[in-house]
Amino acid sequence: MKRWTYKTQEDTAANTCGTFGQGGVNCEYKTLVTLFGKPFEGSADGKTDAEWVIEFMDGKVATIYNWKNGKSYAGDKGKDIENITEWNIGGNCFDVARRIADWVYKIEGRI
Repeated sequence: MKRWTYKTQEDTAANTCGTFGQGGVNCEYKTLVTLFGKPFEGSADGKTDAEWVIEFMDGKVATIYNWKNGKSYAGDKGKDIENITEWNIGGNCFDVARRIADWVYKIEGRI
C-alpha cells in the first residue's frame, strides 16, 4: 500500500471549494483524532458537528465529517461527538475516500 503524505487544517488552509461526497468510513472519533488531530467545529447550520480537512501532497483534498447524526442537528436524539462512528468523506476526487479508509482501517487493525 502506498503511504500518502498530507497536511491537515492545522498545517494549511486547503481549498475545499468543489469537494463533494465521495464515500464514507465507519470508525471511532478517537481514531480520526489520532490520525488527523482535532477537528474543526461543525457547520453553522448544525448539520455537522466536526470536520477534518486534509490536503494530500499531490494537491487532492479530502474532508471528513458527520452528517445530521450529532447533537447540533438532532438535539437530544443525536450522538455526542465521541460516540459518532459513521463519517462521510468528501473530496475533489473518488481516490481520496480510498486513501482515508485505508489509513483508518490500517490503524484500527482491520487490514
